[in-house]
Amino acid sequence: MIKCSLKKEIMNTIRNRVLAGMRPTGRLHLGNYLGAAKGMLALQDDPDFDTLFTVVDIHATTTPYDQKTLKASARDVFIDYLSVGLDPEKSAITIQSDLSDLITQLSFYLSSVMSVARMQHLPTFKEKVKQHPDNVTMALLNYPLLMAADILIYKASKVPVGIDQEPHLEIAREVARKMNERFGTDFPEPTRFATVGEYVPSLLGGGKMSKSVEGSSIELDDNLDTIISKLKKAPTDSGRGNKVPVEGGVANLLQFVKLFEGEDSRKHYEILYTSSGIRYGDLKKQLAEAIFAELKPIQEKRVELEKNPEYIDKMIALGAKKSRAIAEKTVEEVKKKMGLG
Repeated sequence: MIKCSLKKEIMNTIRNRVLAGMRPTGRLHLGNYLGAAKGMLALQDDPDFDTLFTVVDIHATTTPYDQKTLKASARDVFIDYLSVGLDPEKSAITIQSDLSDLITQLSFYLSSVMSVARMQHLPTFKEKVKQHPDNVTMALLNYPLLMAADILIYKASKVPVGIDQEPHLEIAREVARKMNERFGTDFPEPTRFATVGEYVPSLLGGGKMSKSVEGSSIELDDNLDTIISKLKKAPTDSGRGNKVPVEGGVANLLQFVKLFEGEDSRKHYEILYTSSGIRYGDLKKQLAEAIFAELKPIQEKRVELEKNPEYIDKMIALGAKKSRAIAEKTVEEVKKKMGLG
């Protein structure tokens, strides 16, 4: 009875293990914060969930990058994680390359059950080929398998990513199924974990907020004046019409109002739009103040953290230690199942 109870407890932990990862391509912005970090903040205090965060710096090597700044950029994102409130005592927070020996090893093992044709037909691979025609490498082709290794090495079953990452999650599920069928492993099939702010729109009026699109994002370190300036440039219309827009600049602004001021404020502006009209100057100023009110404590915490580099080093080492304990066990299990151990 005790053994059965323990097994059930272990399976529950695995089933509710959540992994979130971000590339070190610059400091975090509102899209990263609302789309992943903020949702994970609630989960790390929930005893039913086991939360892991990682800065996926190895992922950066799959496309052109600056090797001189990569290490510092990864550390910056790690500090951002701590600044928004992620707790190293409650969650395992790592820099991916600190476990590169295990993650890349597992990625190679996973590649043994996937065909080249399957990887080449991924729409995300085709998009990257168009973006980087002179950098079509094996690393780029195998990127989804590296992502699968990130997830499966911890046997995580939930991943808070946008809908655009669904093709990569499908690869992770397919790999898990094939490894389980062929070698008798016990990988879960990871699913997308939706958060309240999983899709944060661009300030430019189309698409989602992105670090790679200039002017589309609000950074976590932006001050009030900068936020006001960025919002002033957000496209709008006359402020009045028979029907509230469902896409474009106005729709995006109303989505920001909902995220930072609440649903009632959004409904208020929607009523104004179809009656007396919206004064966008007032809306943008009030919205900027609401955004900055949420960012200010994050910025203040980062300032304090940067005064204590030894603490940052200690937390990076702690995260690596906690994650390695899980990852080593998984890799050993896979090696044995594949006849290598």
